[in-house]
Amino acid sequence: MELLGDDALDRAVRAAWRRLDDAGLPSLARHRHPTNRPHLTLATADEFPPGAVTAISESLSALPLRVRLDGLRYFPGRAGVLAWVADGGDALRDLQAQIWAALAGAGRHPQHEPAAWVPHISLARRLRPEQEARAIQVIGPSAVDGEFSGARSYESTGRTVTPLPVNTR
Repeated sequence: MELLGDDALDRAVRAAWRRLDDAGLPSLARHRHPTNRPHLTLATADEFPPGAVTAISESLSALPLRVRLDGLRYFPGRAGVLAWVADGGDALRDLQAQIWAALAGAGRHPQHEPAAWVPHISLARRLRPEQEARAIQVIGPSAVDGEFSGARSYESTGRTVTPLPVNTR
């Protein structure tokens, strides 16, 4: 389950991807699959359990949701991810918890358990620890305000996306 940003957020993230790529650093700008676009992952699961689509659709009525991308975070490990931290306040955390609950019993990934979840939009993968400082310098200290205005489901085996209905307020 992923949230998609409005045009301002999408442009800002893609510009950050380009800055990293132009600096010769790992960047999601290099990921050319047609499904690649800036997004915030709310939760992952092996499947949609019965009733989940209805519950998710009801939860998505919270969109559009204001968000600020501010501050960078490096997630070390095999993936080496650099990400923009997404601050949507209690509204974003509440939405994520609702989505998590809707996917109960569906093989959810523990990193998305609400107490462990770190809301972010990835900028680079396979960034080595020694590249972190340079990547942060390239992105710079800028903050971006916008809205999450759409949602989709990403099926990783077939690499397909399904837009999810958003009944805006």
